[in-house]
Amino acid sequence: SNSCGVHQRPASLYKNQGESAKMECSHSISGYNRILWYKQSNYRELVFLGYMLLKAGYPEAGFDIEGDANAGGTSTLTINQLTPNSSAVYYCAANPCPFECSS
Repeated sequence: SNSCGVHQRPASLYKNQGESAKMECSHSISGYNRILWYKQSNYRELVFLGYMLLKAGYPEAGFDIEGDANAGGTSTLTINQLTPNSSAVYYCAANPCPFECSS
């Protein structure tokens, strides 16, 4: 959500099977130090891929997460080896409390 100052790029990404893919997420929420990553395949439920806390990544198997989750920092999600199952919509999230994002 732009009102929370969360930005993700690239907007779309096309790669070949067996390659790796990288996505970036940054936020500008003062005093917040976490970025969470999710995957959604075929309009199904969101699957948690891991998170970044400060400068430490905690990924699920098959993924890498690195960077700096403090405000102004960037977290990078890397999918190590793309398969047909990698085709999905990927989301990052950084939101301490809903009321802090109200406009």
